[in-house]
Amino acid sequence: MKKIVSLILIIALAAGMAVTTSACGGSRSSKLICGVTEYEPMNYRDSQGNWAGFDTEFALLVGERLGLEVEFQLIDWGNKFAELDSKNIDAIWNGFTATANEPDGTPRIRLCDMSYSYMVNTQCVVVRAERAGEFTSPESLFGMTIAAEAGSAGETQASELVTDIGEVVGTPAQINTFLEVKSGAVDGAVVDVILAKQIAGSGDYMDLVIAGIDLGDELYAIGFRKGDELRDNVNRIIKELYDEGKLLEIAKKYGLDNRLLLDMSFGQ
Repeated sequence: MKKIVSLILIIALAAGMAVTTSACGGSRSSKLICGVTEYEPMNYRDSQGNWAGFDTEFALLVGERLGLEVEFQLIDWGNKFAELDSKNIDAIWNGFTATANEPDGTPRIRLCDMSYSYMVNTQCVVVRAERAGEFTSPESLFGMTIAAEAGSAGETQASELVTDIGEVVGTPAQINTFLEVKSGAVDGAVVDVILAKQIAGSGDYMDLVIAGIDLGDELYAIGFRKGDELRDNVNRIIKELYDEGKLLEIAKKYGLDNRLLLDMSFGQ
């Protein structure tokens, strides 16, 4: 009788351990947690408070095909790699400029594994309309005070352009830079042109414009922890969605079809 009771107890304990293990590992095996900031039209909340945007719908489609529940987690962009390495998020998926360096000069591709690149972006300079004539070339930023999202590609470019004589004011998110420019706290802001076209010249920011300065193209990709097989699984789905025209459908919805570009050589 004691042997039977002991056997039942062992089975029960084993089952309990299995449930616990499943619960502990559930967030990694059944969820895809995407680290994001508020960045229209890539990731933003609509009037009902639901997540919308190109990267939002893109991630949801990938999650559906991988059988993963997708969760969007707001992060401080300057801590994106710490969030990834600590496993608070599974991916940096928010208009992530993969071809940039961090402000300390470290190439981002050394800090995480990158997916295929899927979109072309350009950094631009946003200024007050009455000062647009002062900003005609990258050299015109020399010595200026420029706002940029902390830890962003824009911050890196701004630092190089203003040099040690100028100053870069870091903000928690790109959207915050527009208020800095509008208030006159800074001379301008370096941000993604995809965002700037949504904000500058409309609503509360009617008095802001995109300056005629060419800062060159860059590529968006998704960042994953080094060695995480999730990257390869997501790449497979990216290729499927691109070939099926699904990504083009989403891009058209958000006015980004002319920027969609799949580069399967990147990040490999």
